[in-house]
Amino acid sequence: MWRKVKINSLTSPPTHSTGLFGVSVKQKLVGCAPQCKQTARSLVLLHRRHPSHWMTYQHLNFLKRQYVSKNLGELQQRAVPKQAAAIADMDENDGDERQVQRIPTIKPTAEKLSSTTEVARETSRTVTMPDETPHMMVETDEVREARLDRQWKQLKVETADLPDIYARLAKFKLTSLVVTTAAAGYAMAPVPFDPAIFLATCLGTGLASCAANSINQYFEVPFDSNMNRTKNRPLVRGQISPLHAVAFALACGVPGVALLACAVNPLTGFLGGLNIFLYTCCYTPLKRLTIANTWAGAVVGAIPPVMGWTAATGSLDPGALLLGGFLYCWQFPHFNALSWNLREDYSRGGYRMMSVTHPAMCRRVALRHSAALGGLAAAAPALGMTTWTFPLVSLPINAYITLLAFQFYWKGDRASARKLFFCSLWHLPMLLLLALTCKKPRDDDAASAS
Repeated sequence: MWRKVKINSLTSPPTHSTGLFGVSVKQKLVGCAPQCKQTARSLVLLHRRHPSHWMTYQHLNFLKRQYVSKNLGELQQRAVPKQAAAIADMDENDGDERQVQRIPTIKPTAEKLSSTTEVARETSRTVTMPDETPHMMVETDEVREARLDRQWKQLKVETADLPDIYARLAKFKLTSLVVTTAAAGYAMAPVPFDPAIFLATCLGTGLASCAANSINQYFEVPFDSNMNRTKNRPLVRGQISPLHAVAFALACGVPGVALLACAVNPLTGFLGGLNIFLYTCCYTPLKRLTIANTWAGAVVGAIPPVMGWTAATGSLDPGALLLGGFLYCWQFPHFNALSWNLREDYSRGGYRMMSVTHPAMCRRVALRHSAALGGLAAAAPALGMTTWTFPLVSLPINAYITLLAFQFYWKGDRASARKLFFCSLWHLPMLLLLALTCKKPRDDDAASAS
């Protein structure tokens, strides 16, 4: 039951000022109600408008500066020319024409007029002859399609095409290699295998790699359009908007790093975030500044196996650094051989690669790091990671890639670079597989076996 309570006026504070304050607040709220209603209605109308009027990357200054150059506050880039500009030019020409002295027309004489009339009649007879057919330029379907392909046109993204676009935006093959190296680092760690942690590590590393590759393509659109190797990327062709690409990168990067930090351990999450930062904010801008970008990119590629090791052990051990050293050294013969046959493309895109600016150093660095792979293989059993059979069984493949690197250093032609590149494609998986095969058993496993 509700009960009435009498409030003592002597003990309660004065309510006159409080009542006035409440009345004023109520009046303000009542006055703001129509404005709030109008704002909500405008938001609903904005959502129902045509998609071309929705908020795009042009409304974000940071994204707009990457694509549109400014000069004294005026936009200098325009995709579709306006018709008003042509009309304005005609008006300006008319103004100039008024300043020119007009020449009066000359009236033709009777003789010239008669001769002109006869010529016109003969011409009409010639044109209207039934035996002759006028010459007409007929545009074939192939010519019309080629002409339309050269024109600017707005592309519509279909929902069925998004998986393929996302795969190319995330560089699916490169992401698969990154996940494979992280899985190898987890498998090489001297701890029991945990399937849940292993899957979380692979998924988080893959999402972080997708985010880094997407941001890399976003920053390099103007330069990728000048290279044959990258001119068909989704952002270059306009298959996806820049805002869509950045949203995809955030949708992959934030959950990926959070998964590594929360489900695995904070150290692995820190390494995942650090790798995204190094790839997007260090390696990507350095490609147009100095040849040191290759060494920065090698550090980025060396971190995934370290992440796999830290995901299993929770600490940075010498074994993790050794696995990172394998990936660090392997990338130089792999990338230097690849960039050697793409020198024209990199030069056209404005990238400062060793193969473009320092060709002799490019071949020398590839040979040096190929030879270092054999030394790292010998250090694995010394650190207790593998048995002493690993340096012996990996000696043939390490010697073969070193031989091809020496041929590349000596000849410096396209054929030797191509052989070295294709050898690097199968050398790394074979090396990691041999390391897993020769992995040194843990102490508890050896005790249980005995």
